[in-house]
Amino acid sequence: MIADLKPYSEYKESGQPWLGMIPRHWSLQKLKHLTRFVNGLPFKPGSWCDRGVPIIRIQNLNGSNNFNYTNRRDLPQELLIRPGDLLFAWSGNRGTSFGPTIWERDFSGYLNQHIFKLDGYSLDTRYFAYVLRAVTRNIEDEKAHGIIGLVHITKPELGTTKVPIASLEEQIAIVQFLDWVNKRLVRTIRAKRKVIALLNEQKQAIIHRAVTRGLDSSVPLKPSGIPWLSDIPSHWNVRRVKQVARIVRGKFSHRPRNDASFYDGPYPFIQTGSVARAKKFIIQFTQSLNEKGLSVSRLFPKGTLCMTIAANIGDVGILDFDSCFPDSIVGFTLRPELERDFLYLAFLCMKSEFLRDAPVNTQGNLNVERIGPQCIPLPGLNEQKKILKYVETETVSLDAVITRAEREIELLREYRTRLVADVVTGKLDVREAAAKLPVDEQSSETSEELVEDDSEMIEDEITEPVA
Repeated sequence: MIADLKPYSEYKESGQPWLGMIPRHWSLQKLKHLTRFVNGLPFKPGSWCDRGVPIIRIQNLNGSNNFNYTNRRDLPQELLIRPGDLLFAWSGNRGTSFGPTIWERDFSGYLNQHIFKLDGYSLDTRYFAYVLRAVTRNIEDEKAHGIIGLVHITKPELGTTKVPIASLEEQIAIVQFLDWVNKRLVRTIRAKRKVIALLNEQKQAIIHRAVTRGLDSSVPLKPSGIPWLSDIPSHWNVRRVKQVARIVRGKFSHRPRNDASFYDGPYPFIQTGSVARAKKFIIQFTQSLNEKGLSVSRLFPKGTLCMTIAANIGDVGILDFDSCFPDSIVGFTLRPELERDFLYLAFLCMKSEFLRDAPVNTQGNLNVERIGPQCIPLPGLNEQKKILKYVETETVSLDAVITRAEREIELLREYRTRLVADVVTGKLDVREAAAKLPVDEQSSETSEELVEDDSEMIEDEITEPVA
């Protein structure tokens, strides 16, 4: 059905470089003539609480279930988000923080800073969400500069952005078609994610067994005294992390953190998301510091084992280049009796312990004082090396299958993005295809689940928008 899609019969010039030609019978209108923008009120951690009205932050537009709350009851009713409202963030990390999202959770909440609520006047809300998805991709391409990865657009800029508008009848057809396609893509992505999850469980089981019991099942065991560790080989030791490693917190002391004068230099500057996305080694970065930025930060050498202590708690990775990072990440300098990669595997086994130890208020976080007392098993150096070699051998095939499945998901998402853009900008006519769609009564997914398939969303540090 998709392969049979064709362009419209007649087009006209839009005058917008990113749009090119649009169907002759479509209109081109500014967003400010179609919507009502409502600024959210800023909330600070000190005003957050465990009970009350949910505060909806940028992360929650991407599927995060980590909510904060406020007890304030005197906020304007126009800031109260209700199911069916269309939300749109105007600042955040490229590819993750714009939305748009149709709020279909069964509760209401208040907007946090940097989020706009858009109320469509004469538009199908679902259609408008798809249009905004294409528009924001163009915004990202044009606005991502300076601090690489951070995108910010002002309210006047957004309001004057011109978008193509189809007739209401076509809007409905477009939504029907894109929902039908999206539904099938989401199901495929979820199926691949289930496979990845099972493979990761198998990999984790191999690592946990090797790190906590060693390779020889015949050796006698002894109680470790550590709940997560249970029994260990009788010739192993148990050490606190602070006894075998020096823990150094990252640094970036200037506020606001996104002051452009500190960036675009020769020194890589990673964030928590860089660690969370690493496949053991951190091989990519999206920001860099200049000499001025380095003066308020700290440079860690290649090979440093890193752990996130905010946003994504307990994720670990190893620097593949010299890099700076903020105080939401810590680095470890190891003593001679401990192999770096063995500690890396031990930390993988301990992530649930770190999450349990993190405070539950605000976003939750760790610190040096909480990490240092944690205990790890410690075999001799030669045995550590044998364990590392065994784990690498046993997991290499699993890693290959996981990488292939992740690449397939990435390609499916790229295809979805391109298809949405082609349909809502009029490059493809879906009216006939929509009319022939089979009735599908099997799905119970909401539009939010269909548009955003980020069940394993990685939260990065939220950086203040450039003024």
